[in-house]
Amino acid sequence: QVQLVESGGGLVQAGGSLRLSCAASGRTFNSNAMGWFRQAPGKERECVASISGSGDSAYLADSVKGRFTISRDNAKNTVYLQMNSLKPEDTAVYYCATGSPFVSGYSGMYRYWGQGTQVTVSS
Repeated sequence: QVQLVESGGGLVQAGGSLRLSCAASGRTFNSNAMGWFRQAPGKERECVASISGSGDSAYLADSVKGRFTISRDNAKNTVYLQMNSLKPEDTAVYYCATGSPFVSGYSGMYRYWGQGTQVTVSS
């Protein structure tokens, strides 16, 4: 089993920054991709970013390119999502996930999920 715990969410004004962290414990899979997804009220869950097990390749959704960065520290079993220039439309619950063998924006590829952390961006 893998446990994922997200942290770093909160309330921020538009234009501000937040850094989300996701710590993995249990049977960790440093060879697996990790992803960040988000779900806003009344909307479907969408992939924001994904990073390969080695960290040498990544995917970013068009809506966050140039503003968000995904990275990972395998020594710490942690993946990060640096979010800059935040917009009100970034408001959502953000989830990290792992278990996919490769970078993917498809939620069905990920076996393990965290509980989520709320990000609220005020205008």
